[in-house]
Amino acid sequence: MIASKNLLEQLPTIAQDPKKFEVLFSAQQFRDRLLSEIKNATKRIYLVALYLENDEAGRLVLTELYEAKQRNPQLDVTVCVDWHRAQRGLIGAQESEGNAALYKEFAQKYQHPISILGVPVRGKEVFGVLHLKGFIIDDTVIYSGASLNNIYLHHNDKYRFDRYHVMTNTDLANSMVTYIQKHISNHEAVNCLSQPERPSTKSLKAAIKQFRILLTQSNYEFTPQHVDEGFIGITPLVGVGKRRNKLNLHINNLIACAEKEITILTPYFNFPKSIAKEVKRAIKRGVKVNIVVGDKTANDFYIPPEEEFKTIAGLPYLYEINLRHFARINEAHIASRQLSIYLWKHNNNSFHLKGMWVDKEYMLLTGNNLNPRAWKLDLENGLLIKDPGHQLVEAFESELESILQHTTLIGSYKQLETIETYPEDVQKLIRKIKRVKADRILKQIL
Repeated sequence: MIASKNLLEQLPTIAQDPKKFEVLFSAQQFRDRLLSEIKNATKRIYLVALYLENDEAGRLVLTELYEAKQRNPQLDVTVCVDWHRAQRGLIGAQESEGNAALYKEFAQKYQHPISILGVPVRGKEVFGVLHLKGFIIDDTVIYSGASLNNIYLHHNDKYRFDRYHVMTNTDLANSMVTYIQKHISNHEAVNCLSQPERPSTKSLKAAIKQFRILLTQSNYEFTPQHVDEGFIGITPLVGVGKRRNKLNLHINNLIACAEKEITILTPYFNFPKSIAKEVKRAIKRGVKVNIVVGDKTANDFYIPPEEEFKTIAGLPYLYEINLRHFARINEAHIASRQLSIYLWKHNNNSFHLKGMWVDKEYMLLTGNNLNPRAWKLDLENGLLIKDPGHQLVEAFESELESILQHTTLIGSYKQLETIETYPEDVQKLIRKIKRVKADRILKQIL
């Protein structure tokens, strides 16, 4: 415990004025702030997300980016999205050119171009994607796990709930932009998605392999700063793969150093072994553990039983099976309230929150789902916040209150459904998976 805390305390930090740190509480607030910052940008816009969708909200964001560039041709506008995700349609939809068709369409309409870069973290999407997060506009960083489309931006009647934090900090913004420029945008594996002809993934095979190796060695660079009284410290972290992954290391350290209370947010209940082990140890040493997870119906892969069944719709049920097993073996801790499990559900909306609070002193903002896929395959990042003076406690308590507003506290594992109560198609799929013993493999890539 002491060793883990020492490792966290030794991390270099960027000083942050807590008065210039904001928490947004809804997808609508996030959308309005993002569009406002883009409109008012004067020197740079760097947007990094898994995808920018070809729908109304995606087109709105892209329009604002291009209009900002036309007003100020010197404006540096760069968008980074996953290479594979950008060139396919939605899961279950007909084959298409994907969002890349939208990027080409917009590039042809405007005089001054912007850079929309496809980033291939692996040769195939199933083995790793760009899961880096961060929207840097001038000296402001908007950090969220959200991608850019109708549901993440609450454009119509549904939203996908995430976390949204705004930091005005020149050094943090510079560090995050420098990372993109140094480690991503200039590599031969990374290509512009709006150009008329793009190289095939196959032709980039060797470059992608080299790119991934370089990513495993990459870090955010900045001059460490002393954090004066009244300020907080922020350490940007990045990681990809199992080995030498500093983000994974310090997520484990956060749990390991907890003395009083941990709150963990994850949309998919499927902890990597090391997190599961640290959570178990924390409970054993008397730490209060709170876990907030989306109900299976709030999972982005959930399909209502009355709609046509697709194999992907089995995922939310697999996560619930994991959660029920975890709750069952910890039933005594749930009864004593040392372990609290909250299920989030709000109408037909979905849940995409990630991150952690530890002892009201450390906070983690991240796009990392805290699952084996994030741990081993995807390129992930996060902002570790050190707040020894408890400058942000009120803001984060307000955020947690807004999150818990639509949750149910689980009093027993028996509140969670069993396989026998699932729709017939789901039951068949799960039995088939277990029969061929594919569930262990699936847990590593989902």
